Amino acid sequence: MKYNLTGILAFLLTFPVMAQTEEQPYDPDTEIGIVEKLDEYVPDDIYIIDTEGERVNLVSLLDKPTALAIVYYRCPGICSPFMTSISEVADRSNLVLGEDYQILTVSFDPTEGTNLSRTNQNSYHMLIDKEFDPDGWQFFTTDSINSKRLTDAVGFNYKRQGLDFLHTSAMIFLSDEGKITRYLHGTYFLPMDLKLAVVETSEGKSGPSMSRLLSYCYSYDPAGQGYVFNVTKVAGTVILFIAVLLFLVLIFKPKRKATN
Repeated sequence: MKYNLTGILAFLLTFPVMAQTEEQPYDPDTEIGIVEKLDEYVPDDIYIIDTEGERVNLVSLLDKPTALAIVYYRCPGICSPFMTSISEVADRSNLVLGEDYQILTVSFDPTEGTNLSRTNQNSYHMLIDKEFDPDGWQFFTTDSINSKRLTDAVGFNYKRQGLDFLHTSAMIFLSDEGKITRYLHGTYFLPMDLKLAVVETSEGKSGPSMSRLLSYCYSYDPAGQGYVFNVTKVAGTVILFIAVLLFLVLIFKPKRKATN
């Protein structure tokens, strides 16, 4: 049996590219979402404002694996469940917050001040039952210039809608050198995901996590301000995989010898 090897090779080379394109949770040109910038470094000229109103250099705070959470404190949508999940995973994890890693929450809304960051810091600290260093989870605000620098550096894209913003959420991990090592997407996190992110960040390693799979299966709905299961995308992927499998079986299946 003769095979059209050129056609088969072209198909097999095209399919991984299609899969790789679909693997990204968001298109780089989208207005709302997160474009992963693994192995890139945050600039050393980004300044944020702590709960006492002091201007602090972001990179100067990176003395251990750091989970960066970009939110805005007045958010009526996913920010609250996002930060609640952070407090829950910090409480459940056997890692020591403030010693093994730290969390920096930064508001990207330049109109928000230290009263809001201080109030949120107190509220979410109270959700952690075990003892931890309060400096291990700090809350900040910033101005419009530094907000733009930060969100651009980590690929956090959002869009203003009236007085609020449409955006998604992720814990973005930075090494002590400012290297972006991992994104944990969504509003729910497992202790094992956190631990893996912290351990590999401490070693300077980067890579995707299981949340990449979740972000592929779930899409952010700006209207409902939440994540919805992407039936079309998942079903399409399954159908495409089955079609490829059947195609390969038909092409490479040995031909029966004719019997006399």
